[in-house]
Amino acid sequence: MLEVTPIDEGWILRHDGAALPATVPGCVHTDLLAAGIIPDPFLGRNETDVAWVGRRDWTYETTLTPIPGGHEQTDLVFDGLDTAAEIRLDGQLLGSVRNMHRSHRFDITGLSGRLSVNFRSAYGEAEAVRGRLGERPNAYPEPFQYIRKMACSFGWDWGPTLVTAGIWKRVRLEHWSTARIARVRPVVTVEQGVGCVELYVDVERTRVEAGLTLGARIGGVRAEATVDGTSGVVRLEVPDVELWWPRGYGEQPLYDVELWLSHEGLLDIWRRRIGFRSVELDRGADEHGSGFTFVVNGERLFARGVNWIPDDVLPSRITRERYRTRLTQAADAGVDLVRVWGGGIYESEDFYDACDELGLLVWQDFPFACAAYPEEQPLRGEVEAEARENVVRLMPHPSLVLWNGNNENLWGFKDWGWEQRLAGDSWGEGYYLGLLPRVVAELDPTRPYTPGSPWSGSWDRHPNDPAHGTHHSWEVWNREDYADYRLHVPRFVAEFGWQAPPAYATLRRALPDEELAPDSPGMLHHQKADDGNGKLVRGLARHFPVPEQGFSEGDFDRWHYLTQVNQARAVAAGIEHWRSHWPVCAGTIVWQLNDCWPVTSWAAIDGDGREKPLYHELKRLYADRLLTLQPRGDGLLLAVINQAAEPWKGRLTLRRMSVEGGVVAEAGVGFDAGARAVSDVRVPRELEPAGPKEFLVADVDADPGSDGDEGRGGGGDGLRALYFPMPDREVPYPRPRFDVSVSPGGERVTVTAHTLVRDLLLQADRLDPSASADRGLVTLLPGERVTIGVRGWETLDHLDAETARSALYCVEPAR
Repeated sequence: MLEVTPIDEGWILRHDGAALPATVPGCVHTDLLAAGIIPDPFLGRNETDVAWVGRRDWTYETTLTPIPGGHEQTDLVFDGLDTAAEIRLDGQLLGSVRNMHRSHRFDITGLSGRLSVNFRSAYGEAEAVRGRLGERPNAYPEPFQYIRKMACSFGWDWGPTLVTAGIWKRVRLEHWSTARIARVRPVVTVEQGVGCVELYVDVERTRVEAGLTLGARIGGVRAEATVDGTSGVVRLEVPDVELWWPRGYGEQPLYDVELWLSHEGLLDIWRRRIGFRSVELDRGADEHGSGFTFVVNGERLFARGVNWIPDDVLPSRITRERYRTRLTQAADAGVDLVRVWGGGIYESEDFYDACDELGLLVWQDFPFACAAYPEEQPLRGEVEAEARENVVRLMPHPSLVLWNGNNENLWGFKDWGWEQRLAGDSWGEGYYLGLLPRVVAELDPTRPYTPGSPWSGSWDRHPNDPAHGTHHSWEVWNREDYADYRLHVPRFVAEFGWQAPPAYATLRRALPDEELAPDSPGMLHHQKADDGNGKLVRGLARHFPVPEQGFSEGDFDRWHYLTQVNQARAVAAGIEHWRSHWPVCAGTIVWQLNDCWPVTSWAAIDGDGREKPLYHELKRLYADRLLTLQPRGDGLLLAVINQAAEPWKGRLTLRRMSVEGGVVAEAGVGFDAGARAVSDVRVPRELEPAGPKEFLVADVDADPGSDGDEGRGGGGDGLRALYFPMPDREVPYPRPRFDVSVSPGGERVTVTAHTLVRDLLLQADRLDPSASADRGLVTLLPGERVTIGVRGWETLDHLDAETARSALYCVEPAR
């Protein structure tokens, strides 16, 4: 029977002649941090002070003791090495590696002694490859496309430049005799209630003549097969299987599959969990262009998505618990699809296990992003090897529904001047339109593949044509007002977003010695986007009187709050518009869910795991049921969006109101939205607000006996829509007046409005860094109240109404 010996103890890292304790899995940065050699690169401007780490070569060492006999072969297995390294045992070269995205195995039968892993600087490796293959354009100045490594290690417009090296995944010895299971490729299908699992098995042998048997079981069903040479197939059919569904559409039953290899006894076992479901991608042509609609178990769905980046720029620190926390946050926000972006990694088993259990669909990019990638050796062979390994590794997971060839590279070739600069050199097209679709079709035929995001399906069209396939909407953030999202109805919006700074407590931790201001040195260092602060200010100026950009604490607090509001408003403008056009538009994927360090970015959850107002707004925007008021044609339309499985029928109250609180006109209308459908209700002309002093409120009539004022307009119920015809800077808001009360333990803060209170926000972390509120922005009409739950108080002994009031922010009239 195959035996495994972990090798996670006794490692050292060589540094300037010293032997530092090393943690495996880990990386050079985490070991240097633990030894006190470098400061925390996430704090202040320390990132620049540790840049030397990525330019050095590094050596990890441990000792392998003699291995007891009883097995015919012993393999040394590295699940992940970051990135270019030579591996030696007792001075003997076992091999050289140059790919972070794949595992490596070495036969060390009969060997022992000093094991060393000698890492070459990723810069040195990348620059050497560039020297041989020639320059290729990219969106950033670093040479990340010349090495098969997590691209965002080299920095991005939201991430630090921390070029890692190290043994970033598990290491072990595998001792075995006769044969072992080398690879299992589970092809899972379901038809007419019968689930079929075909296990395509490759074996490695020490004895060619031995007769080998495969056996497998799932759900009480067993089957056997013989091995023909080095391969075999076991087929199991499971009657009356329970289907795996995305969250919101059904349950997520998972089945344990066990496969074993035998020869005069048990040799090896492989175990995984699978789910039975079908997935298709409808890219058919219609009168609007060509679509991009996910179909799971025959059910067409509007994908409520978020883009995912590595949750830490030092990915060996991401634990199973951290993955679970972050992905649970996504699910709790109504998300049903997570796109793993191509500048990061093929995500881990821990990530996919959580998605399987939470019902989160996963779109996995192959790791290519924002650059022209050479297709010559030594890269081409590495690309094929990593693709083959990771496609098979992730196949068991029912959450995985799409393989995507790259992020923005097809678009870059067309629009970013690459074609002229390349002058015929390879740039990756052969990967995206040749190698990768061939690998997916051969190994994972049950899942769709798309060459890139964005991609319109053909070079006959612009790659980012909104009428065809996937679309990235970045003109709005870069140059326009977010109201311009309403100018287009893309078939599927795979990227769009708006920036805001992280939570106040996150900034205070990251910049502990700095007087905060939008343009203070630390704030600018933790803003990586090109002209990011300029875009924030210009975006604010279209809607609000912009606070002074000085070092005044009050001005900074106002800027911080308003940029958070503007981020939530911008994303809401896009999602409400696009959801109202279902089924023409079949999904939105917000850029982005998470951050990898404390930074001003597009994230809904900041680098310390704190939820920004955008996160709570997503709960409303991605709820099954949503109301939105949309200017459409020459009038106003109320879209009643119902993504639930049951029809939604009821009555609406429409109120044309003045900002002083009076009702100018009112009417009741009925609505009837079918299951997974949108119903349009035209707003009567007499109810359309006139000028800056008026706005429109649409409410679903409350059930008899419910408290209709509690939390009206709050981020989460989605059952109110507001429409202000003018930007806030032109609205003569009254000075907000409201009462605040606090429950005895400080777990609930209740606000009762006496005037219109627009976008009220409790920033609990300003009072206690460990505290958080359970809702974000909420607009209250006069007489309405909201109760905000607060958890996590640790440093605050007592919360009273005045203290709570100091952390409450809302839109105020222009000064």
